[in-house]
Amino acid sequence: MISIESAAYAAYVVSALLFIAALAGLSRHESAKLGNTFGIAGMTVALAATVALAIDHEISGLGLGLLAVAMLIGASIGLQRARRVEMTGMPELIALLHSFVGLAAVLVGWNGYLHVEHLGGPATAELDTEGMLGIHSAEVFIGVFIGAVTFTGSVVAYLKLSGKVKSSPLSLPGKNLLNLTALTAFAALTVWFVSEPQLWMLVVVTVLALLLGWHLVASIGGGDMPVVVSMLNSYSGWAAAASGFLLANDLLIVTGALVGASGAYLSYIMCKAMNRSFISVIAGGFGLDAGPSDDTDYGDHRETNTDAVADLLSNAETVVITPGYGMAVAQAQYGVAELTRRLRETGVDVRFGIHPVAGRLPGHMNVLLAEAKVPYDIVLEMDEVNDDFADTTVVLVIGANDTVNPAAAEDPGSPIAGMPVLKVWEAANVVVFKRSMASGYAGVQNPLFFRDNTQMLFGDAKARIDEIVGALAVARV
Repeated sequence: MISIESAAYAAYVVSALLFIAALAGLSRHESAKLGNTFGIAGMTVALAATVALAIDHEISGLGLGLLAVAMLIGASIGLQRARRVEMTGMPELIALLHSFVGLAAVLVGWNGYLHVEHLGGPATAELDTEGMLGIHSAEVFIGVFIGAVTFTGSVVAYLKLSGKVKSSPLSLPGKNLLNLTALTAFAALTVWFVSEPQLWMLVVVTVLALLLGWHLVASIGGGDMPVVVSMLNSYSGWAAAASGFLLANDLLIVTGALVGASGAYLSYIMCKAMNRSFISVIAGGFGLDAGPSDDTDYGDHRETNTDAVADLLSNAETVVITPGYGMAVAQAQYGVAELTRRLRETGVDVRFGIHPVAGRLPGHMNVLLAEAKVPYDIVLEMDEVNDDFADTTVVLVIGANDTVNPAAAEDPGSPIAGMPVLKVWEAANVVVFKRSMASGYAGVQNPLFFRDNTQMLFGDAKARIDEIVGALAVARV
């Protein structure tokens, strides 16, 4: 007969496979819902197997009760937040969730130290006999460090994304030297702790890592926050993997490695898309200097109204819509979906161009459009649509700014020079939906607004889109 322990480990293998299937499913729009289902199933199996192991190891009634209470509290909070959060609030919610993973890793590391190195009981003697005590000490120290960096870094990211603190980067004197000194101190303390574990060292590294995590993310500007969220996702994965080593939990190791590796790779891809140095961003802006202020006089902009835009669209052959964070804030995705449907019914070729870092989170715009039932096959990535703008009749820029800025391609002195952007200015007509002429999240003026083929439509994007849809309906009658 198979023991509960063997069955639980077999369940962990099934969970790991389900998590891998979840990542594969989430890589495509069409299979994203199935991928999410795989992830939920994998976590359910993992939790059930963990509870079964706890019972098999004769956990006390009090311990089992505390475990049940913790799961109920966590599930209740998670369900409540998931129901209430708007898509515009998803980036900061994810950052906050990363902080919990980091904090858990810190607590697991401290627990490992207190039960082994500090107590010096049978567990310590057994590890020492097997020559594994030094490895255990290294796991404790490194796990606490990664977890603490993830915790405070994620909290700062949450505060910036939610607007509770300014998104501008913190620039302390000698900030790069501070980061390097902290890393050097961590490396030296790790060697010392492995050879002679002491409580004060763990206290010092915890405080050091908490400060480093805060400084790393505080030193990064708002324009790079999508990369930061992705990188913190990677950190949380490595923190979970470190906890897995301490708890001898293979599933936690595998899952943490999957999250850590995928988050790091996504961050690298996003850095390429933004023309940012991967090392610079994860090192807290190392080597990055603020670009010069842009006081260039680009001339006057042209304003338009919804009736004129409706008339322009009704006579267009091809339309490309490039959404940004402003669409999410205005919750205009449903109106955009309705506009798309009406235009396609009249024979207009409508497509979407999505920049890799549009919004505040990787895939932010894709999720919004999928939520509004926009067909997947007309939602294209930047590389798929960029060569088609020259043959496009009308481009609607809805809430995007830095991702459609021609200065990135044409002005070597611009702070965003070299950043790949959507070449919307090549179209015959460009209509920009904005609340004002304010610069984008990167703080850089956009010369697109002053081009001869560009018209500005000011106001709330949702209201303006609804007015255009109404004007199109009247025109058809």
